[in-house]
Amino acid sequence: MWHSVPGMSTTARKLRVGIVGGGFMGRVHGRSALVAGAQVVGAVGSSPDRAEAAADATGAERGFATLEELLAADVDLVHVCTPNNTHLPVTLQALEAGKHVICEKPLATSAKDAIGLHAAAQEAGRVATVPFVYRYHPMVRELRTRIAEGEAGRITSLHGSYLQDWLAGENDQNWRVDDVAGGPSRTFADIGSHWCDLTEFVTGDRIADVSAQTRIVRSIRGGVEVRTEDLATAQFRTAAGVVGTVVVSQVAAGRKNRLYLEVSGTESSFGFDQEDPDRLWVGRRAASLLLTRDPETLSPPAARVNRLPAGHAQGYQDAFDSFVADTYAAALDGDHPDGLPDFAAGARSAQLVDAVLRSAAADGAWTTVEN
Repeated sequence: MWHSVPGMSTTARKLRVGIVGGGFMGRVHGRSALVAGAQVVGAVGSSPDRAEAAADATGAERGFATLEELLAADVDLVHVCTPNNTHLPVTLQALEAGKHVICEKPLATSAKDAIGLHAAAQEAGRVATVPFVYRYHPMVRELRTRIAEGEAGRITSLHGSYLQDWLAGENDQNWRVDDVAGGPSRTFADIGSHWCDLTEFVTGDRIADVSAQTRIVRSIRGGVEVRTEDLATAQFRTAAGVVGTVVVSQVAAGRKNRLYLEVSGTESSFGFDQEDPDRLWVGRRAASLLLTRDPETLSPPAARVNRLPAGHAQGYQDAFDSFVADTYAAALDGDHPDGLPDFAAGARSAQLVDAVLRSAAADGAWTTVEN
């Protein structure tokens, strides 16, 4: 059975895109670009001699030695999949060249720079988005719809975690550990940002104040001192007065990519687990149930991002494909599909990260998230 791609334009012209960065995220972006029907004109690697390797990794037609050459190749949109400290200059250069942009998160390594990129995208009049792709799981949209319709009653608390183990070993290393390449926050900026964005997205409520702690578990990696956190915890209050807690870690042995959010309400509670994304737990006092993704029973907002029939597992790459398709629809048609995370969401995330770091530096003092 053929299923239409959510958010895809009916416009005949193919979007011409370029990808900057040939690592894991570059490969993810490249696949989504091809699924969405774009022409992947070219890719840029970490150095001129990595150009062809970047093209091979992303499915691009050819490699370009420099960003300048790629921008001159008549591309409509640029995917920025480079280390965090390069997001600002690469994205600014793409916007100045008149290109639409998808930039990996964190949007920048400081709240000031992220806010500046949002302003630059608005001034340029370009579509500019950040892949907070967990918004694109159908059961997340189902959760959001049910909360908006009042099914939870009055929300009383929010809690959850985002746990990984890929940096648990003493010899585990990655450029993200470096506070120059990755920025002053690692774990919270990398994965805590996803949890916070998802929580605010499904509830429509914003985190207003935080009390946070951070910890470096592996203080030396590869003979180099580590200055970015391996884990963080935070309690928070929302603008509506809801209280909550979150734990994020990249050193939680056995947890591969476990984002979990639970929304507790006076009438119903809901639990979403990213490692089991086709199901949504609904808790009620009299009885609880487990909803399974089924296009025949999903609400319209959830059905819009559904890609496969019931019983056919739908996961992370599918969510990424839907996000990219929505971004391309916005670039081609001037449409703005519901829930598309733009640079405003990226700037908001950077402000949350900044508040967590400021609170942790002040021994967990309650800190207001700046708007």
